[in-house]
Amino acid sequence: MEAQSNTSSILAPDFLLICFPNYQTWQHWLSLPLSLLFLLAMGANATLLITIRMEASLHEPMYYLLSLLSLLDIVLCLTVIPKVLAIFWFDNKSIGFSSCFLQMFVMNSFLTMESCTFMVMAYDRYVAICKPLQYPSIITDQFVVRAAIFVAARNGILTMPIPILSSQLRYCARIIRNCICTNMSVSKLSCDDITFNKLYQFVIGWTLLGSDLILIVLSYSFILKAVLRIKAEGAVAKALSTCGSHFILILFFSTVLLVLVITNLARERIPPDVPILLNILHHLIPPALNPIVYGVRTREIKQGIRNLLRRRL
Repeated sequence: MEAQSNTSSILAPDFLLICFPNYQTWQHWLSLPLSLLFLLAMGANATLLITIRMEASLHEPMYYLLSLLSLLDIVLCLTVIPKVLAIFWFDNKSIGFSSCFLQMFVMNSFLTMESCTFMVMAYDRYVAICKPLQYPSIITDQFVVRAAIFVAARNGILTMPIPILSSQLRYCARIIRNCICTNMSVSKLSCDDITFNKLYQFVIGWTLLGSDLILIVLSYSFILKAVLRIKAEGAVAKALSTCGSHFILILFFSTVLLVLVITNLARERIPPDVPILLNILHHLIPPALNPIVYGVRTREIKQGIRNLLRRRL
């Protein structure tokens, strides 16, 4: 009878997501700021996409890259946050086997796609500031199409094995102590050896995100060097303000990932709810800030939003 019970547990089609196992009572309170951040992220990115789509003056490569970033942010938010809020509000902790690994794939691939998009946008700014005369011939619509294909193909193909490897494991338990189906949270429930699974994610994660970050830092280093040579009054301050805010946002994106790795490695000394909260916020704060820092602070975008509002009113 006991063996039959164990077998049914292994074959159970659903996982159970237990958010903040030590703080179940205050989940409803946490749902309020998360809901506001979710609405801000969705609203800001949707506004940016609609503005760029409707305004002919914004049909340029730089704004197409912004659209790509907003699209990635929307997909990431929709993949993670509605399920988290459903757990908080309706105690809907069950997630299907296939749905869990689909969520894992989207999170891994789209987070690295976002990092790669930051890298392409940093290259765009490098060409615009360091090689302004060559900008129209280098950053073209065809360049954006090729860049989008590269972003999707590189990160989609290289992160695909992560959920595939996890889905092939035999599971002895189905209670995930997390709000989302991260690879490590799910894989450690397995009866099998997960060393290769962990190693692959570690190597691919650091290879993709690390190479992107190195290229971003190099691009902004060249930009800073070029900007400091500009003699026009106010030009240096304006360029530093724009590029500085971009670079800080990128560093925030990368730092949160680093903190997640550290908290997982030192999980014995850090409360388990800390990495869970960081995981959720990493799918909310960058999507909420990206359209504001990259879009609304840009004069042409602001003018496009005003034009759109005038037409609607």
